[in-house]
Amino acid sequence: MWLIILDPGMRRDDDTGINQGFHRQHRHAFPYSKSRFFSARNTYNGVPCYPAVPIVMPPEYPDTASTTAPRRFRHTTRTGGWTIALGFVVLWYALLQGITVISLDVAPSPAAMPRDLLMNLLLGAALYSMSRGLAWYLPAMGVLMAVLQLGNAGKIAVLGGPVMPDDLLTVSNLYFLLEGWQWLGAVAMVAVPLGLLLLMTAWHTLRAWLVISTLLAAGLAVTAAPGAVVHTLDQHLGTIVWNQRGNFENRGLLLHLLQEGARYLDRAGSPPDPAEVEQALAVLQAGQRARPVSPDVQPQRNVHLILLESFWDVTLLENTGLSQDPIDPEFRALWDAAGHSRILSPVFGGYTANAEFEVLCGFPVTEDAVFFEGWLRRDVPCLPRHLGAAGYRTLVSHPNVAAFWNRVNAYDRLGFDTYWSITDFVLDDMNREFLSDVSLYRQVMEKVDPLLEAGTPVFNYILTYFGHLDYPLNEQRPGQVTSISDNGLLERYANTLFYKSRELMAFLKELRRRDPDGLIVLFGDHLPFLGPNFAGFTDNGFLADKRGDFDAVMVQRLTSTPLVIIDGQRGPQVTGDLPLYQLPALILQLLGDEHPGFMELAANHRMRIRPLPGMHLQLYADRLKLCRDDAATDPACAASRDWMKAVITLTRDIFGGEQYALTARSPGAGPQGRNPGG
Repeated sequence: MWLIILDPGMRRDDDTGINQGFHRQHRHAFPYSKSRFFSARNTYNGVPCYPAVPIVMPPEYPDTASTTAPRRFRHTTRTGGWTIALGFVVLWYALLQGITVISLDVAPSPAAMPRDLLMNLLLGAALYSMSRGLAWYLPAMGVLMAVLQLGNAGKIAVLGGPVMPDDLLTVSNLYFLLEGWQWLGAVAMVAVPLGLLLLMTAWHTLRAWLVISTLLAAGLAVTAAPGAVVHTLDQHLGTIVWNQRGNFENRGLLLHLLQEGARYLDRAGSPPDPAEVEQALAVLQAGQRARPVSPDVQPQRNVHLILLESFWDVTLLENTGLSQDPIDPEFRALWDAAGHSRILSPVFGGYTANAEFEVLCGFPVTEDAVFFEGWLRRDVPCLPRHLGAAGYRTLVSHPNVAAFWNRVNAYDRLGFDTYWSITDFVLDDMNREFLSDVSLYRQVMEKVDPLLEAGTPVFNYILTYFGHLDYPLNEQRPGQVTSISDNGLLERYANTLFYKSRELMAFLKELRRRDPDGLIVLFGDHLPFLGPNFAGFTDNGFLADKRGDFDAVMVQRLTSTPLVIIDGQRGPQVTGDLPLYQLPALILQLLGDEHPGFMELAANHRMRIRPLPGMHLQLYADRLKLCRDDAATDPACAASRDWMKAVITLTRDIFGGEQYALTARSPGAGPQGRNPGG
C-alpha cells in the first residue's frame, strides 16, 4: 500500500501506536527490518518509526493495509481530521459574517456566499494539507480569516470600498500613522497570521512542498497571463468599475481579491506605445487654445500652497443642532469674496496622497489606489520641478512620519528640493500625535523667512496634519461647540474646525503682511470621516449609505471642499467648482507662466470633469451629468468618455511608462520639462 502523502496525520509525532502495531503484525515479513527500518536513527523516544516515504508491502501480504490499527488510524486521522478542519472553516466563516453584518452592515450577497465559502474551504484545504496538524492549523486559519474578513469590512465602513490589491502593498503606512495599542494592533494584524502560518507549516514533509509548489505555480500563471484571468472572471462574475463594494458583495472577498489582483497586474504590465500616446494627445489637445512658447519669461512671485486636512463646511449638514458655526467669521468673509469656490477632490475621508498628486501634477486619479505608492515610478515635471526649473526653491512641510504614503520617494520624483517632516519640527503644541496648525505655520515661516528676505522665489507647500481622524484636542483647546446629534465624531470634528479655521486666519494675516504679492492657494483635501457607511451624512439625505446609490448631486457633495485663491494684491479669485487636478494649470496661469507644460493637458477641456474610480461627473454651468463607465450607450457621456480614456493612457505613459508624451510635447526635453539643463 501507499501511505497517503498529503495526509497531515501521518507524522512521526503521532506514529507511536501505529508503528508498534505494524511491527508486531509484520516483523516476520521483514527479516532486515531491525537494521534498515528500525535503526536508531528511525526511532522516536525508543519506539521504531518508519520513514515519511511510500512503503510498498510484499505481494504475499496483500491485505496488510486493512489491519485493525492502521485502518482505525487512517479513519480517525484523515476523515476525522479533514472533517474538523473544513467544518471549522464553515462555522468560523458563518460567525465572521454575522459579526460584520451586525456591527458594520457589511457582507457578501446571499448568492455570493456559497462561492465565497467554497473559496475559503479551498484555502483551508490547502493550508491543512501543508500543516503539522489540527493544533497548528486551527489558530492559523482562524486568525487569517478574521484579519481578511474584519479588515475588509472595516475599510468598507470607513472609506466606502473593499480591500484592494493596492491596500496590501501599502499596509505598512499604518505603522507610521498609529500609536499605542492601535499600532500594536496593526502590527499584530500582519505578524500574527504570518507567524502562525510559518509555525503551522510542516516544512520537513514532501506534502507541504507539493502544496507550496502548486500555489506558487498558480501565482506564476496569473502573473504570466493576468489579462486572461481578468477576462474569464469578468465573464462569469461581472465587474462594476464604479461600485467596488458591489463587486465584493457579488463575488465574495477571496474571488474579489483574485479578480482585482489580476486586473492590477494586467494594467501595470503594459505601458502605452507611441501610437497610443499620439492618439491620446490628439484627443486632449483638440480645442486647446494656442499658447506662445516663452522660455525666457519666468514667474518670480512666491507661491504658498496650503492643503488643509479634512477642512469642510460642516454646517451643510442639517439637523445637527450645532450650538454655533464652528468656522471663523473671518474665513467666511474671505470665502464669500472668493465666490464660495470649491475644489472637487478625488477622495473621501482619507487617502490625502491622491489629493496631493492631483494638485501637484495636474492629472486626475482614476483608480482606487494610492498613486504615490505604486503608480508614480518616474521623475516627472510636475509643479515642483517645473517651478524649480524657473529658479524657485521648492519646499514641502508635513509634520508626519516622512515615509508615510511613500512621500520621500514621491516628493523626490516630483522635484521638491527640501522635505521637512516630523523630525524637522519642534513638537511643542500637540493634539495627541498631531502638531497644531499654529505651531506648524510659525515654524514653517521661520524656515522660509531667510529665502523671502533674500528675494529667492519659493514654492512653499504646506500639508497640515491637525484635523486628522479622530479629531483630538489638547487641554489648551477646550470644546466650544456642542451638538444635539448622538454622533460623537461630529461634535469633535466641529470643535477641531473651530480651532483650525481660526489658526488659519491668523496665519493668513501674517503671511499676507510678509508677502503681499505672493500667490496663496488653500483648500480642504477631502470631507471628514464621521462614522461607518457615511454615517453623519446619511441622516438627512446628504449622501446615501453606499457609493453605488449616489446620484450626480451626491457625487458633487462627496467631493467638494472649500477653495480660496488669493492672487497677491488682486485679492481673492472666483473659480467656481474646480476639479482639483486643474489647479496646477491655473496656478501657472496666474503666475504668467506661458510655458506649455504637460499640466495643462487635462485642464484644457470644454467641460469640467471630476473622475472617480469607475465613473466621472460632468459639470456644466446649469447642470450635472454622472457618467458610469459601464453605461457605454449613453451619448451624453461619449465625449467625456473619450477624454477619460486619453487621460488614463497619458497617466500611464508619463508617470509609469516611457514618457513618450513628454518628448512629443517638448522635443529634446528631459524630465525638467523646460530643457535638459534647466
